[in-house]
Amino acid sequence: MNNYFIILAAGNSTRFRSKIPKQYSMYKGIQTFQHSINKALESKLFKKVILVINRKHKKYIHNLDKKNIIEINGGKLRHISCFKALKFIKKFKPNKVFIHDAARPNFSIKLLKNLNKYLKDYSAVIPYTKPVETILNKNKKNFEILKKENIIINQTPQCFNFKKLYDLSKYNKFLVTDESSLFIKNNLKVKFIKGEENNFKITKKSDLNRANFENYYGIGFDIHRLKKYKKLFLGGVNIPYHSGLQGHSDGDVILHAIIDGLLGATRKKDIGSIYPSDKEKYKNIRSTTMLLPILENFYKNRYSIENIDINLICEKPKVSKYRKKIIISLANLLNLRQNQINLKGKTVEKLGLIGKEKAIACEAIVSVKKYV
Repeated sequence: MNNYFIILAAGNSTRFRSKIPKQYSMYKGIQTFQHSINKALESKLFKKVILVINRKHKKYIHNLDKKNIIEINGGKLRHISCFKALKFIKKFKPNKVFIHDAARPNFSIKLLKNLNKYLKDYSAVIPYTKPVETILNKNKKNFEILKKENIIINQTPQCFNFKKLYDLSKYNKFLVTDESSLFIKNNLKVKFIKGEENNFKITKKSDLNRANFENYYGIGFDIHRLKKYKKLFLGGVNIPYHSGLQGHSDGDVILHAIIDGLLGATRKKDIGSIYPSDKEKYKNIRSTTMLLPILENFYKNRYSIENIDINLICEKPKVSKYRKKIIISLANLLNLRQNQINLKGKTVEKLGLIGKEKAIACEAIVSVKKYV
C-alpha cells in the first residue's frame, strides 16, 4: 500500500499565546503532534508519515522514534508547506495522500479507514461536521442569519488521489486554507463524509484541557544487596561505586520501583509476574530493557504519567551528587519533563543492612491519568 500521511506542523500558533507552539505542547500526556503520528502508524494504512515542521521549532521535538517518520522543513504558509511535502514524496510514486493538521489530535483510526474506503471511488474525500450554533454573516452594518442546514465545517485528515492533488497544487496561485478548496475552486467533485465531533482543532491554550480523564496512583518498592566489583545502575545511570546491586537483573532499584508503581497504578500485578527471577532468559537483563514493554502498553492504553516522587534509601553513594544525571536519564526513558520527577536521598541512621552499606532500597509513588 503506497499511501502517505502528511502532518502539517510548521505554523507559529499566534492565537495560542505560548512560547511553545500548540503542536508541540503536551496534550493527554504526550506532545500534540505525536497523537497523529501514533494513529497513522497504528492504522497500518501508510508507508511513511511526513512531518512538516518549521526549522526553528526542531528544538521542541522530543523523543521522536524516527522509524517510518520523515521530517522536512515547511514554508511560511500552509499551502507552501503542503506542496513541499507533496514534492518530497513524488519520487516514491504514491497512490493516495492524507493531509492533516498537527493541532487535531483526536481523530480516530476508524475515520482514517472510512476516508481510505471512499477514496477508491473519488479523487478527494473530506470529513465534516455540522454547526450547532446560530451563524451570522456580517455585511457592512447588516447581519444575515445563515441556514445551518446549508453549512458544513471541514476537518482534517483529508485524503486525495496523489496525482490530482499534486497537479492542482503545482499550478495553484491562491491562498489555500485546506486542500479541499483546490478541488472546489477547480469545479472538481469532492466526497464529503461525516466527521467526528471530538476531532476539534486546538487553537487556544484552554483547548488543552478539553479531555476527560481519571486519576490513579501506584506505589513501588525494591531493595537489593550490594555486591563487590559489580556495576551499579540507578535510574539507568552507571554510578561509579565499588559495588553494584545483586539480582537476577542489573538490580536497578529506582527503575524497579517505578515499574512496580506503573503496574500498580494500572492494576497489572507486579514486576515479578512479568519478569520472574527463575527464568534464565531474564538473567542479567538491563532494567531499561524491562521498562520498554511496560511503557508501550501503558501509553497504548491511554495512560500518561503526571508525577513521580522517588525516595532512594542508602548511606552511600550520596544521591545529591548524581541527582541531576538520574533525573535526566529518567526523563528520557519515560518521555517526561524533568520537573515531573522528584528524587530524594534518605539514610536509615546506620540501621540494618542499608545502614551497614550492604543494601540499597527505593520507593516511588507514581501519579497517572487515564484518558477516557
